[in-house]
Order: sequence, then C-alpha cells, then structure tokens
Amino acid sequence: MKKLVGLFIIMCICACQSSKKQEIIQQKPAQGKFVVYQVFTRLFGNTNTTNKPWGTIEENGVGKFNDFTDRALDEIKSMGVTHIWYTGVPHHDVITDYTEYGISNDDPDVVKGRAGSPYAVKDYYNVDPDLAVDPANRLAEFEALIERTHQHGMKVIIDIVPNHVARNYQSISKPEGVADFGENDDTSVEYKRDNNFYYIPGEAFQVPEFLNGYQPLGGDNNPLADGKFDENPAKWTGNGARLAQPGFYDWYETVKVNYGVKPDGTYDFDLLPEGFNREDYKAHFEFWQDKDVPDSWEKFKNIALYWMEKGVDGFRYDMAEMVPVEFWSYMNSALKMKNPDAFLLAEVYNPALYRDYIHKGKMDYLYDKVELYDTLKHIMQGHGSTDNLPAIYDGLEDIEHHMLHFLENHDEQRIASAGFAGSAEKGKPAMVVSTCLSTSPTMIYFGQNVGEPGDGDMGFGDETRTSIFDYCGVPAHQRWMNNGKFDGGELSDAEKELNAFYRNLLSFSAQSAALMGDYKEIHSYNRQNTAGYSDKIFSFVRWNGDNRLIVVSNFEEASHKFQLKLDEGTVKALNITDGLYKLTDQLTNENEFVLEVKNGKGKVEIALTGLESFILKMDLLADLVE
Repeated sequence: MKKLVGLFIIMCICACQSSKKQEIIQQKPAQGKFVVYQVFTRLFGNTNTTNKPWGTIEENGVGKFNDFTDRALDEIKSMGVTHIWYTGVPHHDVITDYTEYGISNDDPDVVKGRAGSPYAVKDYYNVDPDLAVDPANRLAEFEALIERTHQHGMKVIIDIVPNHVARNYQSISKPEGVADFGENDDTSVEYKRDNNFYYIPGEAFQVPEFLNGYQPLGGDNNPLADGKFDENPAKWTGNGARLAQPGFYDWYETVKVNYGVKPDGTYDFDLLPEGFNREDYKAHFEFWQDKDVPDSWEKFKNIALYWMEKGVDGFRYDMAEMVPVEFWSYMNSALKMKNPDAFLLAEVYNPALYRDYIHKGKMDYLYDKVELYDTLKHIMQGHGSTDNLPAIYDGLEDIEHHMLHFLENHDEQRIASAGFAGSAEKGKPAMVVSTCLSTSPTMIYFGQNVGEPGDGDMGFGDETRTSIFDYCGVPAHQRWMNNGKFDGGELSDAEKELNAFYRNLLSFSAQSAALMGDYKEIHSYNRQNTAGYSDKIFSFVRWNGDNRLIVVSNFEEASHKFQLKLDEGTVKALNITDGLYKLTDQLTNENEFVLEVKNGKGKVEIALTGLESFILKMDLLADLVE
C-alpha cells in the first residue's frame, strides 16, 4: 500500500542541511554495527510447499511462533543479528474462522488476501491467532518467543501502524478501562480533535469497484463476500481518501487515524518551540507533561508502553511521515523514558523530513530508501553508476548513523526476481557497500540470504515480492529450514555459498570497530587516476584508531584488474606512514594483498572477479626498504 504514497512524496528533496552534527539519539553499539533480521512471522516456519493461489490455511499452511526454536534462533544469531523484527505480529484482519475463540469473522470485501494485511490491525492488545498453536493462548506463546529471543542475545522489534487501523477495529483484549478506537467519537461531524477517526456524515461506506478481474478470495464462496460492508457514516480511508466509496488502489481495508490535524491541514495541538530539535528526549518528555493532547496520541502511547511491558525492545513505525512529528516527540520521548535503549525505526520516504523526524520526533533510525537503496538498485540492474554514491553519503553525513540500510524488505522486490536484478549474486557487491558504508544498522530480510526470488502469484500479492497477504511457503527459505533442522541441508551449492557470504559479511560487521568509526571515499580519486577502474566499481576506507579497512566492490559480472590508489589525504587520515601493509580479506580470510605506502601515497594491485568484493583489513608488514 505504501507505494502509492511514495509516488508523490519521494520527489521532495531536502533544501538545506545542517553542517554541524546534532545529537545521536540512539546510543551506538560499543563495537560493531546493529544487524536487524526482518522476518515475516507467518511465513518463517511454514514447511508446506503446496502454494495454491488463494489457498486456505489448511491448504497452504502457516508458520507459528513456536517455529522459532532454539536451533532457529541460533542460526539467526550466527549471522551477527542483534535485533529481530517480527513482522505482522499484532492481531490484524484474517479470513480464517476463529469465532470459537471469541474473535469475530472479518469481511473479505475489506480484507486484502486470505491471510490479511499485517497493516490492517484489528486488535492492538493481542497477536495474530494464525501464529499460535493454541489461538486461545496466543499472547502467552508470543511472550515465550520474546523470552527465547532474549535468551539468545537478540532484541525484539514489532510493528506499530499509527496512521491507520482496520475498518472493523475491535479489541477484545484491551485492558480494563481502555476505550476502543472510535468508541467515543462524535460521528455527526467530519472532524473533532478527540475523535479517533474522520467521518463523512450522511453517507454510508461502499465497497470499492474492483478492477482487473479482481474478486475477494479469488472468487471463492464466502457468506460475507457480498460486495457490502456496514459502516455508517463512512470514515476516511487510511491513505487519506475522503470518498464514501474509496478506489481500488486506495487503502480501502483501513481507516485513517485522526491526530488533531484538521481537514484543511492545520494543527489542533501545541507545536514544539523553535530550536527544540536540539533538546534531548528528556526535555521533550517534560515539554508534553502539562499539555492537553488529542485522544489518539494517548491511545498509541499506551499501546506502545503495553508492548514494552511485555518485553518488546523497539518498534518499526509504518508510514510515520503521515503522522505529525509532534506526536512522535510525545510518544518516543515517553518510550525513551521507559527504555533509553529502545530501538525506534520509522518508514519515512521524504528526505526533506529526515532531520525533523530524527531530531524533533526522536526517531533512532529511518529507511535510507529513496537515496541509497534506489541508487544501488539502479546500479545492480546495470543502468546506474557508482559515481552517484559519494554524494549520497556526503548529503546525509550529519545523520548517517540514523539511516538504516537494506536491499530487501516486505515492500520491495526480491533481488533475485526478474523485476529487480534476476540474480541473487548481483546483490553481493551492493550488500557489502550497504553494510560497510556507514555506522548505521543493516537490515536483511528473511530468505535474502539464500536468494529467494519471490516467484509465484499467491493471491492478492504480486510476483517478485514474497506475499504478505496470503498463506504460502517460501521455497528457498524452506530449503534453508530443512524441515526444522535449520542447517541449510536442502540448499543447492550456490545457495549455500550465498548463505555463507551473508553470514560472513554480517557477523563481521557486528564485530568490527572500524565500521563504527570514520569514512572516506577513494572512488573519485581512482576514477580520475587509475586505469581499469570504472563506474561499476566502488571503493572507500573505514577506520577507528588502529582498526583500518579498505573496501572495494565490483558491480559487474566482468573481471577487473587495476592498481587501487590512496591519495595523500587518505594516507594521512588513516594515520599510516611509509611502509608495507598486509591486507587480508575479511569475507574469506584467504585473499591477501600488499599495500605499499611511499612518499605519503599508497597503492595496491587488485584483481576482482565478477561481482566480487573485498573488505581488506590492514596490518603493518615491515618498513619500506629503499
């Protein structure tokens, strides 16, 4: 759903940037980078290989919380993972009948897919019943998973979707005294500050006109699939559509939450004072203590605190930029007061808003999507140039630690898919650059490590992306699972090699002090001064005290040989003197090279095969002999 909003916001460009680095909100790890493993929880442990389009939970199977066994968590941890983002945990609309557990059936006319969108949350105080062996005990099963994850030395992240909820939101698990979203709304008016939703008085909701031959559940019979859904008066739809009958491409399964933003776009709440972006979360928390805030603010803060009490260590916020930054100041400061190390990650696609959401909104991390990811994707597809990479880092230098890097997630195409690169191997140089470029966290999506291509139309979801709406198995990932052994026993040789590459890269990044230090690109100098060095190669250095790395990646399938050069400024920045230095590749611990530094400049002979990268650790060999 987020792609539609992205079309009109990603064109915005940050007009001004601060040259002075502001506070680092999230404490950097003492050594090494944070590594986030995003897993679509419903799919992770499913061993069923049927993959029937629009298949039921009985036909196609479903993964459970209990599939994250000690063995599975050990294997995830071996990739250097520090945080697991369990995607799709809060109870969202599903088609499977759970009425025997007191859960009302959901209407296929306003549910996307048979398994439902994880971003149409129906009950924020419980979890998806699909994920439990015993749906009546589903919350306890998730709490046990939180505990297992912690026992394996990793932290837990779940989704919060602040901009919208399911059209039929109804919590049967809320604590005593908590009112549901919309329960106390005045539905006779379009807007009131403490209403949770926006209304279209006098008009009833109408199911959208389905296009392209689409039928709910693929046309299967269901008593609720009658082209009707009872909602009167109609509410605004999640993406802001204000018609009683939203369009097929609107987020029609959801309703937009009101944060005190009037229909004309003006605000009905206190604003942060000028210069408050320089204040820490404690000052932000104090600012809101005597302020009267809209009801939706309080509701979502309490939801987040509820999950923190359950042991959740952080949140990934869906479409955070569609919610006012003042709300984030209010909520995130309260969460930081509860847990200063909480990991707060936001989906923000507008570069002009990055610094506001970090410094005012107290976000720890934002997606680096529209700049780094999009540029790397273009290069991987054979169209783009690595000459475009240095400016990205330079433009984000003051906030580089806050820009989370990734090559796959649940919204994006799989690298190996025909719509992206057509080969998982083409992701290897990009993953090295994405991982090693900055001090920010790196995220990997489950199945990426074994080259899952996301093939097959499972129902509402589309090919090239692993479906988040349907019951299905994930074939390459299933081969890695090997029926619960989690030893990669069914992988092909190529998949095993790819898995080893990701494990080596990410586990190294989680331990490398150099990757938490300084950065300097050497690409531009070599483009001008090195024969055989092209715009399909990228190189830079990283250092932290005596820990020094040279990183060089080849984005082409053709081999390249050249003499990589370090200019005087780079040699000085690395604090090295004339001499010979052994360079050992940290991806293989086999490839070794010799860097010669003479008269304040360095050079090393490099031979890269197609799509190969080196992360070269520097050690002094001997003084240079004249």
